[in-house]
Amino acid sequence: MSQKKTLRLILGDQLNSGHSWFRQVDPHVTYVLMEVRSETDYAAHHIQKVVGFFAAMRQFAQQLREAGHSVLYIKLNEPTNLQCFAKNMLKLVADHSYSRFEYLLPDEYRVDEKMKELCGQLTIPTAACDTEHFYSERDELSKFFAGKKTFVMESFYRHMRKKHGVLMDGDKPLTGQWNYDGDNRKKLPAGHIPVAPLVFGNDVTEIVAEIQAAGVKTIGTIEAANFLWPVNRAQSLEMLRFFVRTCLPLFGTYQDAMTTGGWSLYHSRISFSMNVKMISPKEVVDAAINEWQQRPEAIAFNQLEGFVRQIIGWREYMRGIYWHAMPGFANSNYFEHTAMLPEWYWTGKTKMNCLKQSIGQSLTHAYAHHIQRLMVTGNFALLAGVHPDEVDAWYLGIYIDALDWVEVTNTRGMSQFADGGLVGTKPYVSSATYIDKMSNYCGSCYYNKAKKTGDKACPFNSLYWNFFDRHEKKLGSNIRVQMVYNTWRKMQPDHKAELLEQAQHYLKHINEL
Repeated sequence: MSQKKTLRLILGDQLNSGHSWFRQVDPHVTYVLMEVRSETDYAAHHIQKVVGFFAAMRQFAQQLREAGHSVLYIKLNEPTNLQCFAKNMLKLVADHSYSRFEYLLPDEYRVDEKMKELCGQLTIPTAACDTEHFYSERDELSKFFAGKKTFVMESFYRHMRKKHGVLMDGDKPLTGQWNYDGDNRKKLPAGHIPVAPLVFGNDVTEIVAEIQAAGVKTIGTIEAANFLWPVNRAQSLEMLRFFVRTCLPLFGTYQDAMTTGGWSLYHSRISFSMNVKMISPKEVVDAAINEWQQRPEAIAFNQLEGFVRQIIGWREYMRGIYWHAMPGFANSNYFEHTAMLPEWYWTGKTKMNCLKQSIGQSLTHAYAHHIQRLMVTGNFALLAGVHPDEVDAWYLGIYIDALDWVEVTNTRGMSQFADGGLVGTKPYVSSATYIDKMSNYCGSCYYNKAKKTGDKACPFNSLYWNFFDRHEKKLGSNIRVQMVYNTWRKMQPDHKAELLEQAQHYLKHINEL
């Protein structure tokens, strides 16, 4: 009697070498990874994002082989590649007489539904296993906030700290204070030179050529012989070590700062490595805490807590929101915005320096930090009334770390307030004042940050007031923005009219800004 054979699918964001699947070599188990057009084509992705995934997947497959596992790897341009998970899996099962199919639970709702559909098509037993990556379960946030109308991140963050004993002294926070966000909002001092970022020199020429030969539509640029992102666990751990030793001492203080003098600053840039699971959130948090324990004189507690909150708080919270609110969340449009994204979001060719810098950096490096995403590109899109579908497609495509579970929650929720307040208590919009406070962008801009109307008036200023005027019915009773409306209501009618006229002029000529 022939031994039964199992086929296990590993998705491109499931490269977890520490998973229990790999603890033992079973000659009757075959692992399969595949590069398929259904994943490259659902959005116009940055070339570095597609390359990063393929390079990491190929190296992971090779590591499994070297460990003795049986691995099938289907490259993008192989003639037998049917270009979607289901078709390839059905063919493999039929051709090789597998008697069981197993997969790891996807992080994306779209892929999760595809896997369920595939299992319904197969005539062999199937099973789904946990990815063994996150601190929380898929439904943990839903259970935690059961019966509540608002889901406050701080509450879930404290729950996670307590549950996992992170920076705790019994049931109390280690220092007596949970959150140090108030200490983490400083602008880079004049003349301050940020640390040079750690980059890698991976040669991905072959992968780039294959992607181009396949005709995959991508955005952005790449140095194929000198790819800067980590593509395996060893490089990911090197990036983590560099962060905790070199950047963590100033991470919290300057995590919201923006400058023309650096694109990475003191950020960790490990989100891609974590999101494809080359490293785990627990080892990231543990590494930061261990470094702080060894060098408390060099790393103030606010630096550490601000970073830990991003990982165990915000990241886990966003994943919980995603599984609680999908699929409806992806269609939310609270303000009923309908505008198209300005054309220069795809080129960076705008006279607004903050947007020119943030978009240009994104096209060059497939990266921008959270304040550039929230308070520059996201801020402008919201003020301009851009449809959330347009914003989603841009964010999902342009950033190497953008996966649906983390992108749609941050974009629809935090950035665009399209969920009506499930994630954020107010829309995160600003005039030029905030951008100038946190950056040096305004000093060399074509537009005048101080002018609200007239020639070369900063577009953010009039669009800001236009936004609140346009949405007063929905936001007028929101206690978080009462000061804004009090100021607006006290303005002279002619000044209001001038601001609104200026905003309409800019919206009409948005592709020329």
